[in-house]
Amino acid sequence: MHTDRDVADALGIHSGYCIAWRPRYRFVSMSTDLPLAELSSAESLLVAAGRDRRPGAPLNRPPVPASNFVLGTERAYARDDGTPTWEALEEIVGLLEGGHTVAFASGMAGVAAVFDQLRAGSQIVLPDDCYQGVAGLAESGRQKGFWSLRRLAVDDTEGWIRACADADLLWLESPSNPLLAVADVRAICSAARKPTALVAVDNTFATSLNQRPLDLGADVSFQSATKFIGGHSDLLSGVVTVRRDDLRAALRRSRELNGATPGALESYLAVRGARTMALRLERAQANAMVLAERLQAHPRVALTRYPGLSSHPTHPVARAQLKGFGTIISFDVRGDAAAADAVCSRVRLIHHATSLGAVESTIERRAGIPGQEHLPPSLLRLSVGIENVEELWADLASALRDE
Repeated sequence: MHTDRDVADALGIHSGYCIAWRPRYRFVSMSTDLPLAELSSAESLLVAAGRDRRPGAPLNRPPVPASNFVLGTERAYARDDGTPTWEALEEIVGLLEGGHTVAFASGMAGVAAVFDQLRAGSQIVLPDDCYQGVAGLAESGRQKGFWSLRRLAVDDTEGWIRACADADLLWLESPSNPLLAVADVRAICSAARKPTALVAVDNTFATSLNQRPLDLGADVSFQSATKFIGGHSDLLSGVVTVRRDDLRAALRRSRELNGATPGALESYLAVRGARTMALRLERAQANAMVLAERLQAHPRVALTRYPGLSSHPTHPVARAQLKGFGTIISFDVRGDAAAADAVCSRVRLIHHATSLGAVESTIERRAGIPGQEHLPPSLLRLSVGIENVEELWADLASALRDE
């Protein structure tokens, strides 16, 4: 019988943070003869979960584009009861995160469902650096009088701990987008808070392979499945994972009433993408470390942000809390916005495009996006893919040339 430390050592996890991939809850698996809860590696769970192992069943869970089902079981209507395709995605992510997952039509649909749990007059605390969609949703609700809103620096741990006393929702994003600050999630979650308060962590950049927020004390772990889970820039989906049965039921109810149901094809693609997530993340993460070190030394780069660099302000927290440092780098080009735009226009192998977490590398100037004007004008966010690292560097070095 393996202990949690045996599992952590086998997975090569930093000594400051132990992940036990065996979930705390018993899951109802689609498998008939494989005890998924006994698998100790994320790599095996990604491949094994979400399958129907009955004789004659398809090896891969197919898309089920059905709105309604023949009556006689608990499944009658897809919007209320789900489909086998959604449930495959939910099983995979739930096992990885160590909780119960609810899938949504998009990442923002999942975020909105979490916010939907708040009562009128609630207090929300949001990072000063976070995804502009989340910030926009929170600000829209504040303007309508639904709740009050406060912003804190991601690394202001003491500020977050003090905020726990009054907040109804503390929404953490770690690492943050796009400044890549890492919050001390365990310390914040350990602080005393109101019994009804929720701590939610946007785990999109870290993924459940590098960080399990529920193990750190969070109530909610959110991921945009559009990114690393899908991994191929071809779907929109979001997943929210919790441990409390009442909270899972409430999220499912929000999904049902707001029509935020995932599509059959999107869920199928997300499941297919998840099968290779461990391999993709391992390669892209290794590439990112090489590129970050080289960018930091490049004369045309003023500042490089990557949690794996010892120069990063929250590197000590990242080492203690994360299994790996992710695939996202942000760096400031010397010069103005035009100089940064020129780099984006020169890349050839890397795509000048938004979003992240896919097999292909993408780059964009974030301050040019509505809601991100507060960022340094020459900041570029680079999502590193699985291409050959030397060819990626040649592309970047060429794009960074002086003219």
